Amino acid sequence: MAALVVLAVLLLTETAISQSDTHANYPNIPNHCRGSLPTSDFIKNRNSTLDDLRMQLVSKRVLYARAQNLSGGNLVFAQAQCRNYLSVDRCVECINIGVFNILKCTVGDSAYVFLDDCSVRYEAFADFYNNPNVNEEPDGVTGFSICGNLSASQPLSNYSQIVDDFLSDIRDATPKTSNLYVANIRRIANENATVYAVAQCAENINQTICQACMNIAYNKLKECLPSTEGKYFDNACFAKYSETPLFSDNQTIDITNILKGVHSSKVAMIVGVIGGLVLLFLIFVLCLFRLRKTSKKTEQEDLNRTLNYNYKDLQLATNNFSEENILGKGGFGEVFKAIIDDKNVVAVKKLQVQDVRAKEDFVNEVKLISNVHHRNLLRLLGWSIEGSDLLLVLEYMANGSLDQFLWGAKRGTLDWNQRYEIILGIAKGLAHLHNEFHVKIIHRDIKSSNILLSDDFKAKIADFGLARFQPEEETHVNTKFVGTLGYAAPEYALRGVLSEKVDTYSFGIVILEIISGRRSTDINSDRPSMEYLLEHAWKLYEKKLHIKFIDETLNLNEYQQERVMKITEIALLCTQSPASNRPTMSEVVLMLQNDRSLGERQLTRPTFMQNQDRRIHIASSMKNNGVSNV
Repeated sequence: MAALVVLAVLLLTETAISQSDTHANYPNIPNHCRGSLPTSDFIKNRNSTLDDLRMQLVSKRVLYARAQNLSGGNLVFAQAQCRNYLSVDRCVECINIGVFNILKCTVGDSAYVFLDDCSVRYEAFADFYNNPNVNEEPDGVTGFSICGNLSASQPLSNYSQIVDDFLSDIRDATPKTSNLYVANIRRIANENATVYAVAQCAENINQTICQACMNIAYNKLKECLPSTEGKYFDNACFAKYSETPLFSDNQTIDITNILKGVHSSKVAMIVGVIGGLVLLFLIFVLCLFRLRKTSKKTEQEDLNRTLNYNYKDLQLATNNFSEENILGKGGFGEVFKAIIDDKNVVAVKKLQVQDVRAKEDFVNEVKLISNVHHRNLLRLLGWSIEGSDLLLVLEYMANGSLDQFLWGAKRGTLDWNQRYEIILGIAKGLAHLHNEFHVKIIHRDIKSSNILLSDDFKAKIADFGLARFQPEEETHVNTKFVGTLGYAAPEYALRGVLSEKVDTYSFGIVILEIISGRRSTDINSDRPSMEYLLEHAWKLYEKKLHIKFIDETLNLNEYQQERVMKITEIALLCTQSPASNRPTMSEVVLMLQNDRSLGERQLTRPTFMQNQDRRIHIASSMKNNGVSNV
C-alpha cells in the first residue's frame, strides 16, 4: 500500500514539473493557494482539520467528510470528497496524496487540490460547506479542463457526435440523481470502442448549482472532442470521459428513466415558453391600452406605495419625541428611536419644517429611498405627514453612525477587517445608486455621520434628503451647493458642478477618515503646517511615508499594512482633480475586491481647500448663484 502512495506522489511530482504538458495523467494544479500568509496557529488548526477528515473517512467508512477548527479565532473549514466508484481504502489513499500536495501551500490560508479520484479543500474565510454560494473563487473562476492527446479513429464526426450526445445525457442526469453522481458507459459499435463517463457534484451544493457547474463541464469537455479523453475539475463538480475503464461494469448508474423525465420536461418547457410569450404579448397590449387612458400619478400616490404610519402611533412609540430617545441630530431634523407594536425597533426621522422647501425635501427623500433596495443602503419602512410634521420610519441601526467609532466614544473598537468591509460596503452602495438603479442618483452628502452600522457592522448609507437625479444624457448638472464642507468636491463646492464624481470624492475622504481615525476637518497640532486630513495624507504619500497615516489604534500585520497603503492610494485617486481623473464607483469596487493597484493611473496633487479659501470662494459662489444659506 505504501509503495502505491509513493508511486502516486512521484507521478504527481513529475506532472507538476512539466507545466506545459496539458495531457498529463494527473491534473497540473496540486497547489492552488490564495489569501494571506498563514500564522503558526492557523497551520496547527489546518493540520488537525485535515487529520480529522481522514479519520472520518476511515472510522465512518464514507467517501465524503467535512471538518472545522475554530480554536483561537484561526478559522479553518475543510472538506474531502472521493468518487463513488472507489472503495474506502482507495479513497483514503487518494486523500493522502491530496493532503500531501495541499500542504505545500505555505503562502496562503486557503487552498484546494483536484485529483482524478478525489479532491481536498480548506478555507480560512468562508464556511463553504454550509454556505454553497461561496463554492467559487472571488473572481468566479476555479474550473479547468484537460484533454487527452489521442484522437479516435475515423470517422471522427460520427465518434464526436455519439460522445457529445453521451456527455449531454450525463450533464442532464447528474443533478437529477439523489447523490448528484452518475457513472455510465456508451458503446460505439462501428468504432469497436466503449466510452466511460463519470460526473459528480460536491455533496454540499444544491441541484441548481450542480446543474450550472455541469453545463460548464459539458461545454469544456465538448471542446476536447475528438480526443478519446477529457476531464473537467471545479470546486463544485467533476466530470470525465475516457475509453480507459474508470469503474467496473456493475458500478454503472441507470439514467434511462431520469433522462425520460428531463426530455419530457424540456418539451413541456418549450410549450410553456411559447404560451408565456403569447400571454406576455397580450398583457403588454392591455397595459399599453390602459396607460393611454390613465393620467399621471400624483406625488401622494407615489408616497402611498410605502406604508403610511399613523402619526399618533409614532408619537407614542418615541415617547412623544423625547430627548432620551434621540439617536442623532442634523441640519434637516432629528432621529428618534421608536418601538412599534411593543417589539419592532425602528428609527423615526422628524424633519424640521421651516418652509415649503422642507416638504419638497421630504417628498424627494421618500420617492428616492422607497424605490432603492440594496444591502448597503438604509431601508425606508414607512412615512407620515400630519400638519407641519414630516416623519420617515427607517431601519434601526443598533451600532449608530460610523463617526462614533472613528473619533467618538467608541473610538478604537473597529479592527481592520471591519473597516475594510465598511469601505467596501459604502462603495457597493454608491455603485448601485450611480449605475445599477434605473436612474442615476447622486447622494451629495457622503460623510462618516451618514454611514450607519448594523449589528454585524455592515455599512448602510443613510440620509437621502439631498440626493439628486442626474439625467441620463447629461455628464453633470449645475446647481447650488448643499452638503458638508470638508467632504464636498472642489468643483461642486466652488462652482456648483454636480456629477456622480462628487460622491466619489466624498467617498475618498471617508476612506481617509476610516484609515486614519481622524476627522477630515480637524486641525491637530501634530500635523505640519496645520493642514487638513487630505493634504496631510498627500504629503505622506509623496514622501512614501503613508504608513504613518494609519490609525494608531490598529494593530496590523505586514500584509494588512501593505493592503491599507494600497487602499490609501485608492482614496487619493478618488480625490483627484479634475473630476474626470477620478474612477467611477464601479471601478472602485473592483479595485477594492481584487486588491488591484492603480494600474496606469498616475496620482497628481489634489485640490486643497483651506478654511480661509472656503470662506472666500463659497461666499463668492453664494453671491453669484443667489444662494441664501449653505
